[in-house]
Amino acid sequence: MLNLTNTELQTQLAPTHPLPTRAGVGLKPEHFQDVLSTQPDIGFFEIHAENYMVPGGPFHHYLTCIRERYALSIHGVGLSIGADGPLNLDHLQNLKHLLDRYQPQSFSEHLAWSTHGTSFLNDLLPLPYTTTTLQGVCDHIDQVQLHLGRRMLLENPATYLEFASSTWSEAAFLSEVIRRTGCGLLLDVNNVYVSSINHQRNAQAVIRALPLAQVGEIHVAGFAESQDSNGDLLLIDSHGTPVAQAVWDLYTFTLALTGPVATLLERDNHIPPWPVLLAEAGLAEDHLRAAAGKHQPSQRPCPAEVSA
Repeated sequence: MLNLTNTELQTQLAPTHPLPTRAGVGLKPEHFQDVLSTQPDIGFFEIHAENYMVPGGPFHHYLTCIRERYALSIHGVGLSIGADGPLNLDHLQNLKHLLDRYQPQSFSEHLAWSTHGTSFLNDLLPLPYTTTTLQGVCDHIDQVQLHLGRRMLLENPATYLEFASSTWSEAAFLSEVIRRTGCGLLLDVNNVYVSSINHQRNAQAVIRALPLAQVGEIHVAGFAESQDSNGDLLLIDSHGTPVAQAVWDLYTFTLALTGPVATLLERDNHIPPWPVLLAEAGLAEDHLRAAAGKHQPSQRPCPAEVSA
């Protein structure tokens, strides 16, 4: 435990420069050349941190060129925030080097765990929502934010099972983590929809219960349909299909509560050609413009120009 109050911790973090309130996409190697040659009108790009934890090579070459023209979000999948053991300090330091190098507008991680002892599991696994796990998650987030010198966003998970030992709802758990640590929320609307269908909850009620004032970024994505052992519908957060209409509808509902928020279109499997992906991101941009018209005059900031 770091024994720092929330206020004390926040005074040690660098000021944040939020993402443009526009739509962005995940940056994939298949699209490096398309992005550089066409210089699309898009709000930002997002990368997975673990794909860039090497000192050099073509990924860094292309990212450096693209970062000179666009805002950047870095999304981690390997910190294992929800693990019951200590954080991997080598991984945390590698992450710091990456963030220091590219100075992204946003950094985020999952409310999940991937490590147990010395074993690493290539998955984002759920955790029980108990007072014990709450304290562990808060301690880990305090450690991450202090080491990185920046505020992080915590993403709500997509879940396929729940723990009988949980004493908090997911929304209450996230709200308390954010209250204690001062981190922000990465609101994955697709994850809310997937989990709500899997656990037979009202997705709009889940959205309303979250700490919406702390949302720093939104994700939308596609899901796959399967069946559980009872033959009931099970949705999988696959990121391999276009965003479903039900998720777009939930996104519209969310923006009516939050106002426009920088939104990432996630696509990590079955990557389509660049024009197809850009067109789908345009749908998110349309939703943002509509929300802006209802809340305030639409603003479309130019891509950030920085030295990588």
